[in-house]
Amino acid sequence: MQALRTAATGMAAQQLNVEVISNNIANMNTVGFKRQSAVFEDLLYQTLEQPGAQSSDQGNIVPSGVQIGAGVKAGSVYRITGQGSLTNTGNALDLAIDGQGYFQVLMPDGTTAYTRAGNFSANNQGQIVTADGYLVQPTITIPANTTNITISQTGQVQATVGGQQAPTIVGQLQLATFLNDAGLDAQGNNLFQESAASGPATAGNPGNPGYGVVMQGYTEASNVDPVSEITNLIIAQRAYEMNSKVVTTADQMLSTAVATKT
Repeated sequence: MQALRTAATGMAAQQLNVEVISNNIANMNTVGFKRQSAVFEDLLYQTLEQPGAQSSDQGNIVPSGVQIGAGVKAGSVYRITGQGSLTNTGNALDLAIDGQGYFQVLMPDGTTAYTRAGNFSANNQGQIVTADGYLVQPTITIPANTTNITISQTGQVQATVGGQQAPTIVGQLQLATFLNDAGLDAQGNNLFQESAASGPATAGNPGNPGYGVVMQGYTEASNVDPVSEITNLIIAQRAYEMNSKVVTTADQMLSTAVATKT
């Protein structure tokens, strides 16, 4: 019975949906996390009567025909790149992007990764790095004996060194943008890499047209809405239960058919 296989595809689809929702909920406090949403597509159809076929010699047209669907499949799991709220931390090297763009990070293999998580620190050489110790690009080094660090909304980094009155410019942060943010390849650890779907990165200074601004002393919170995720989780659970009910019903119908034949 086709209904068994159709309902099984529905259960598999809702299982994937729950997995996506659970990942969103698990990362609701992850800095810079962008929630995801599963999109589904219907499978191929078995055509028993072609729509638009002639039903008589007089040229009568079948208005709708008979097509039986084979179920559902996952079309994509896309990332929703809406802005998260800004959280004041008071840490001079915590940076949040208000608007479009990603911080650039140099990976150990020499490639560039991208992140919205701006909870940065300084390493033992004074260089600004991520929580995993990866260098933020362009590389910026904070001088020894620095008493104050100021980072403007346009990404200019200034350091006040002990014994000096005026701050010194020590570097310029840049952001990277993509034509399709949702097409970035997630690597874990709050990092992304460009892909054929995202298109190449375009770097520019914060505050330029098409680029967000940098907010010092803030981090960007996850854009996960707990109320929406819990609601979606309940809907997915009920959809899974309904598909399992179809399996039970189809099984009962098969049992009845077998009992009738015997």
